[in-house]
Amino acid sequence: MESDEYMNRTHTGEALAPAWWESFNFRRLKTLRYECECLLCETKTRLSSSFGAHRPCSIYGAILEHVPPAGGALRHPSAPRYIVAFRGTILRRHQHQPHQHEQQQQHTVFGDMHLNLRILANKQHGCDRFRDARKEVGRLLDSVADGSHVAPAAVWLVGHSLGASIALNVGRDMAAKGCYLPTFLFNPPQGRQEGRVPDELRCEGGAGVDGAEATGEGHGAALFQTLAPWVPELYVHERDIVCQGFIDYFEQRQKMLDRLRPVAEVAMKLSLRDMLISFHSTDPAESGEDQRVRPHLLPSARLWKNSSYHYAHGLEQWWKPDNELRLSSRRYSDRGAEAELLYG
Repeated sequence: MESDEYMNRTHTGEALAPAWWESFNFRRLKTLRYECECLLCETKTRLSSSFGAHRPCSIYGAILEHVPPAGGALRHPSAPRYIVAFRGTILRRHQHQPHQHEQQQQHTVFGDMHLNLRILANKQHGCDRFRDARKEVGRLLDSVADGSHVAPAAVWLVGHSLGASIALNVGRDMAAKGCYLPTFLFNPPQGRQEGRVPDELRCEGGAGVDGAEATGEGHGAALFQTLAPWVPELYVHERDIVCQGFIDYFEQRQKMLDRLRPVAEVAMKLSLRDMLISFHSTDPAESGEDQRVRPHLLPSARLWKNSSYHYAHGLEQWWKPDNELRLSSRRYSDRGAEAELLYG
């Protein structure tokens, strides 16, 4: 959709985006846009505000609605009626595009990189794009609840890379309110290696856990139990450094459950940030930092691990057959990992 806009194809028969949803009998219900928050755009807007300038606005996702073909088969009850899809990072400029769109795409690239840095620092929750996504999905769920008799599970969230981070954030926010949406995350980024279990919890006997339990578990236990029924689908490649933290987190957590279950049951209810604050700070105000958001707490997930030789962070690899991807699946929860399914 972004490319169609840059190349002036949106309202022509040459548009490439519609084929992706029309081939599955979906229609575009709404295009999701955001105003760029990067420092460059903010500075330019402030300097030129007296001339009525506005921040550049880009597409970051779309809401799609399933429309069964006339006289065709009915939609399967487990299939989505709505899909909210979020795009990944745009890193390169399109060649031979109209001059008027060159600056717009430059803003899109800068805006995406700015947001990626926010994700690395775990500061994404307050970003406009994330706030707008939560608001749009909330509105969609409200409309679904207004007499249309559609279960919330008929709304699916999906995203790749940067878009997966948005979908994860939206899904967690809805799950915290008791609404568990099917969520599919392709190559989701893991910020600042938050998945790694700190050394204090790896040692025999779990030294330091008493302090963590005293200062952190009370805050996290209730949220942990609320989020636990939500099982997002994480599609990761074992060589992708962007999402490697999720593999480390769940596999190390399972090792802890196997060796020191009492320690692991405490640790998994705390995000790494919570645990580090508990271990290294005695300030109650600091210990309560970001308790409302807790962007690193993920009690349950199904991890689809790709061991193929395809480009590790590419979206197109997920169209390949499972056996070509050497795909394995494992479901993780507070009770531990369930049986692993191997596809080759």
